[in-house]
Amino acid sequence: MVDLESEVPPLPPRYRFRDLLLGDQGWQNDDRVQVEFYMNENTFKERLKLFFIKNQRSSLRIRLFNFSLKLLSCLLYIIRVLLENPSQGNEWSHIFWVNRSLPLWGLQVLVALISLFETILLGYLSYKGNIWEQILRIPFILEIINAVPFIISIFWPSLRNLFVPVFLNCWLAKHALENMINDLHRAIQRTQSAMFNQVLILISTLLCLIFTCICGIQHLERIGKKLNLFDSLYFCIVTFSTVGFGDVTPETWSSKLFVVAMICVALVVLPIQFEQLAYLWMERQKSGGNYSRHRAQTEKHVVLCVSSLKIDLLMDFLNEFYAHPRLQDYYVVILCPTEMDVQVRRILQIPMWSQRVIYLQGSALKDQDLLRAKMDDAEACFILSSRCEVDRTSSDHQTILRAWAVKDFAPNCPLYVQILKPENKFHIKFADHVVCEEEFKYAMLALNCICPATSTLITLLVHTSRGQCVCFCCREGQQSPEQWQKMYGRCSGNEVYHIVLEESTFFAEYEGKSFTYASFHAHKKFGVCLIGIRREDNKNILLNPGPRYIMNATDTCFYINITKEENSAFKNHDHQKKSNVPRSFYHGPSRLPVHSIIASMGTVAIDLQDTSCRSASGPTLSLPTEGSKEVRRPSIAPVLEVADTSSIQTCDLLSDQSEDETTPDEEMSSNLEYAKGYPPYSPYIGSSPTFCHLLHEKVPFCCLRLDKSCQHNYYEDAKAYGFKNKLIIVAAETAGNGLYNFIVPLRAYYRPKKELNPVILLLDNPPDMHFLDAICWFPMVYYMVGSIDNLDDLLRCGVTFAANMVVVDKESTMSAEEDYMADAKTIVNVQTLFRLFSSLSIITELTHPANMRFMQFRAKDCYSLALSKLEKKERERGSNLAFIFRLPFAAGRVFSISMLDTLLYQSFVKDYMISITRLLLGLDTTPGSGFLCSMKITEDDLWIRTYARLYQKLCSSTGDVPIGIYRTESQKLTTSEACEILAPGPRIESTSPALEDEISTSGPPRKSQYQLILDADTVIFDLKVCL
Repeated sequence: MVDLESEVPPLPPRYRFRDLLLGDQGWQNDDRVQVEFYMNENTFKERLKLFFIKNQRSSLRIRLFNFSLKLLSCLLYIIRVLLENPSQGNEWSHIFWVNRSLPLWGLQVLVALISLFETILLGYLSYKGNIWEQILRIPFILEIINAVPFIISIFWPSLRNLFVPVFLNCWLAKHALENMINDLHRAIQRTQSAMFNQVLILISTLLCLIFTCICGIQHLERIGKKLNLFDSLYFCIVTFSTVGFGDVTPETWSSKLFVVAMICVALVVLPIQFEQLAYLWMERQKSGGNYSRHRAQTEKHVVLCVSSLKIDLLMDFLNEFYAHPRLQDYYVVILCPTEMDVQVRRILQIPMWSQRVIYLQGSALKDQDLLRAKMDDAEACFILSSRCEVDRTSSDHQTILRAWAVKDFAPNCPLYVQILKPENKFHIKFADHVVCEEEFKYAMLALNCICPATSTLITLLVHTSRGQCVCFCCREGQQSPEQWQKMYGRCSGNEVYHIVLEESTFFAEYEGKSFTYASFHAHKKFGVCLIGIRREDNKNILLNPGPRYIMNATDTCFYINITKEENSAFKNHDHQKKSNVPRSFYHGPSRLPVHSIIASMGTVAIDLQDTSCRSASGPTLSLPTEGSKEVRRPSIAPVLEVADTSSIQTCDLLSDQSEDETTPDEEMSSNLEYAKGYPPYSPYIGSSPTFCHLLHEKVPFCCLRLDKSCQHNYYEDAKAYGFKNKLIIVAAETAGNGLYNFIVPLRAYYRPKKELNPVILLLDNPPDMHFLDAICWFPMVYYMVGSIDNLDDLLRCGVTFAANMVVVDKESTMSAEEDYMADAKTIVNVQTLFRLFSSLSIITELTHPANMRFMQFRAKDCYSLALSKLEKKERERGSNLAFIFRLPFAAGRVFSISMLDTLLYQSFVKDYMISITRLLLGLDTTPGSGFLCSMKITEDDLWIRTYARLYQKLCSSTGDVPIGIYRTESQKLTTSEACEILAPGPRIESTSPALEDEISTSGPPRKSQYQLILDADTVIFDLKVCL
């Protein structure tokens, strides 16, 4: 069988020499017809047009040659004037006749012949049927005037000295220059800015006017003062600049008339040129121009892509981005499709930002605008969503398209993307760093209900404040008269840093020792808090991996400190310890030193907990039996270098050993009701599974409705259910997929079953079936349709039995004519709840952080007014966190998602910040990693006394790592007209329950706080470890 694919058909006869000689009978018998196609370029005229006009490169060469000819003719005219001897007399013949040497005449004739031939040829090629259109063109007329007399003089020698205004060729040179630039743009396939073209045209027009005026006056004054070229230049400059000294003036009426004509031409031509230039300049100011290629290759820059630029977003980005020392030399290029508003323009005119921030008006979907921003040379691209849009899904779609466009144009440019809806995350999975707003928001609001002020802790960790300033007086709150504000402001400078263990002074000596041992002794010796670790061969970060983890030299350590180790100085204070007498007693509030601040009642400390199985009594700080009745302080077991495996029990996630002590009947009923596992359904793609408390069987959808009875139960309000624990109510507009992240932390497997709070979703709109299918497996989760505006709905959902009420900012109110009015409805509704239910803990989400001063507003509260003055002072001193002293924020009662924008900005320098934050919030779970939890100090635990002993106790007994303290401060306000605040010390007595539970510190205490004394009701935030 013949392989048809291998056969090569014979060439046609026209390509075979043998067939051309002998012919081919097979080809002659073939019925195929050969067809040749011809274009119009086969004609002589079309081929000339292709060479002279259509072809960009050949046309560019011809334009350049023509431009050179015109300049040469002008140069020959100047040479003729300089070589000519001015003759005496005032005859008019001197105007019409000049002295021209034979060689000079020959060169001018040659230039004229070439110019005229080229002009006639181009006129013929561009002829389209109207001969007068070609003849009456100004360039053609000028060519005739300057070239024809020289050609005539060839045949008529007596006309060789006839004056010809060759200086008018400067206008033909200007015309050739414009055409040459157009051909240049077409040849290199790159368009220069219109501003460059317009400036070039304006300059060439000015030069032509001046050169024409110089040559014209010089020639007309041959019968007058006989001015040379320099005097004519001087006169023209003085005249056109409107100075008019009068020392050089024209004498003849012809020169005067010529000056008048040139001034009229200048008054007509120049304003038009200046108007076009001013228009282009204004348009360029709006669009921002270009970021130069040379600067992009020699300097480092990042690009910020936004749909609309607000002043708050801009300042948050700039303050956080330039807070890092190594980013001071970076440029920020803002790419925004809208015109720059007045406030942003005013900010960018400040010298501090005008030299480093470049605003470009354009779209990330256009390659031209991405090229203007030099996206392919950028160090990073930040793409932010517009959270003020009513349709947040549409805003996400725009963000996704921008991310795709940038990735397509510059695939090697790192992408930092902010997305609003969690279900849209998988579209931008290719991005280097992604922050989903609703994921973080709901998880943080949920943790606020069980770990008070978690939102404040996370916000302070991801912000760069002046708490880390070397100068003590520059830190936030240091000029305040109150002790809690000084400590709070100083500790707000704590941030998360990283360093390799073998390169660290803090942790190098703990190689081969347990993580818990390293964390405790590093805190004891240096005042730093080691919270996590990462293996060299593993990308996953482990928060508090526990005492079983042995430190390696190549491990990356993550620690919380005021500043990073590289910026720290180490001094030996052993000689000071011998001379100083230690103070172990309290001297009273008026003499309280910084290192022994008293924590008032209600203090909460945050720690990374150890999920290793404990005794049935739970995590308590039990008093040692020996020596408990002695006067001396009870001793605490030391933290072992290597964990004793016999004293540590393995933790089974499916077991209930971490639960509180229960009777056998209660334990059996509890195990039958709840189980531990992964939720079978997720409301959106890309959500990471979390081990949770689940029901054995899903609840029917009808039973999820709190306010309506069904065939399974007859309850119609929260009171009828008779819940043992207090409720957590969430007031939201719609049951978005982000609410799933609110429920998961509250049902996490490490939460004791007896402490699970019922969750009530108070929704304005009914949820869809997909959302109900996702939450029907969680125990004690209900919903009802209602609004916080309606008191009946609030009472029906159990507001009087609630421990916390979370008010989520509604999407429909996020956009308003006045930006800061977007929170108006939420603030007024929360204020109503605050007045009606003063004992209710209300956690509110706001769109703008500046509006938190209206939360729990009291017009005559002098303490709040004092805090307002302090906030203004801190803002004047340049603080990025001036609002941290507001009581609602410090207590964790108010939160704005815009405060987490800095998390995305910090990830440019600290690429691990998003991962650590997700682990702290419970959005991600890594095997062997700890989780954030809280523990309350009771009166039975006061024997622990100091924060240092608390750190040792937690590390030695449970493996937990404390990372922060939540502490209440009371205040007493008099009812007098002077409204004096009684502040005898750090504890201010108060008769107002709404001003209790204020946060005082965040992050680990520094060396100066190492002897922090604890009091009753202190709550510890810790990182527990899963062994």
